[in-house]
Amino acid sequence: MTDPTGRAGALARAARLFDEGVLKQRLAELVAIRSTAQDPAHEAELGRYLEEGMRPWLERLGFAVRVHPNPEPGFGPILTATRIEDPARPTVLLYGHGDTVRGLDEQWSEGLEPWRLIEREGRWYGRGTADNKGQHAINLLALEAVLAARGGRLGANVKLVLEMAEERGSRGLREFVTAHRAELAADALIASDGPRVTPGTPTIATGTRGTYHFDLVAKLRPGGVHSGHWGGLTTDPAVLIAHAISTIMDRDGKILVRDWLPRNGVPAEVRAVLQGAEVAGGGEAATIDEGWGEPGLTPAEKIYGWNSFIVLAMTSGRPENPVNAVAPDARAHCQIRYTVDTDPAGFAPALRRHLDAHGLQRVVIENAGIRMPASRTSPDHPWVRWARESIEATLGKRVQVIPNSSGGLPGDVFVDHLGVPLVWVPHSYGGCQQHGPDEHLLPGPAREGLLAFAGLWWDLGEKG
Repeated sequence: MTDPTGRAGALARAARLFDEGVLKQRLAELVAIRSTAQDPAHEAELGRYLEEGMRPWLERLGFAVRVHPNPEPGFGPILTATRIEDPARPTVLLYGHGDTVRGLDEQWSEGLEPWRLIEREGRWYGRGTADNKGQHAINLLALEAVLAARGGRLGANVKLVLEMAEERGSRGLREFVTAHRAELAADALIASDGPRVTPGTPTIATGTRGTYHFDLVAKLRPGGVHSGHWGGLTTDPAVLIAHAISTIMDRDGKILVRDWLPRNGVPAEVRAVLQGAEVAGGGEAATIDEGWGEPGLTPAEKIYGWNSFIVLAMTSGRPENPVNAVAPDARAHCQIRYTVDTDPAGFAPALRRHLDAHGLQRVVIENAGIRMPASRTSPDHPWVRWARESIEATLGKRVQVIPNSSGGLPGDVFVDHLGVPLVWVPHSYGGCQQHGPDEHLLPGPAREGLLAFAGLWWDLGEKG
């Protein structure tokens, strides 16, 4: 008979919380709070998510909870929670964000909606199910299962930071962590966000790529001029911007501004840990296109060990209502996703040199800067090895370690100001549509994530 207080018993408790619908119900309650950080009409919901959705639950788990105003006015509040049993025992810092992108209500498929969890064809739909309400809910419910199995004690210490401005660039988080450094001190950050490498592959990411944004602008005249009278005589700014982009990247996705790239290629440590790593496509939403991107790299190396360039938006004239005029200006908003192996301070100067060398002096670079810095802990760090061994013991499956997630997270804040190693254990997958309509969480990885974290919590509390 399984020992109800042993590790197997704790895992069984966690499994029941999933199988009996507890996780689904808890997540449904959180999804129903319209905590989008990108719509001023729902600003009050940011505080309600922390005060009504999280505080009562955390206090039942034995946390001391505080909700703080954001150091930057106009951005969402930040919750901290501490559960200290013995300062001599290990302390893990959890992180999550309860804010979401806009609901985009009118864009969801028929019968689905952003602020109600709906199960359809083996998926849990709703805004925040994957990013990030479902992910931190899984980790806290796993903690609840282990505390129940151990009679209310964990055997270790847990702290939590839950922000409400991640979808606005985590504004204020760096200043907040700096000011609360002593309160948040921990041995490691172990948290969940982003996707697994494939839906069925348990994953640990030890950092994230950074995001660098800039605008390419060609502003040539005060207003549009008649296309019949001036077409073929006066410069078209849209064509200038198109040519600028074509010099930055070739038709097969290879970056041509070579000073943007890691000088020594993919580091040996990164290449080694990505050996054999698979990357899944996004189903209907996205594909892995053979031949796109840097030649000679595997798909895993392209998104986990290399930099990418993306045109996020382009405008010239009035696309929604074209008129017969040569537009006065054109603009492209662009992004570089970069790893810690590249210095972003060189991005804008390198681009300026590159455009000038191609005779594109009239294309101006505006609003250039980092939105979220890159971060990385060594994939061979002791905390990473410990987490991998724990999860593999729980799930009986190989865990894929990647040097950084393909997306952006504020891990640099915790590395820079708390000095903690990063252990991200994602519960989602690349096709979850997290920033668009029909965002969803897959129940299979969610159940595995609940079990994996129950094992982590149990092992954290073990002596030695």
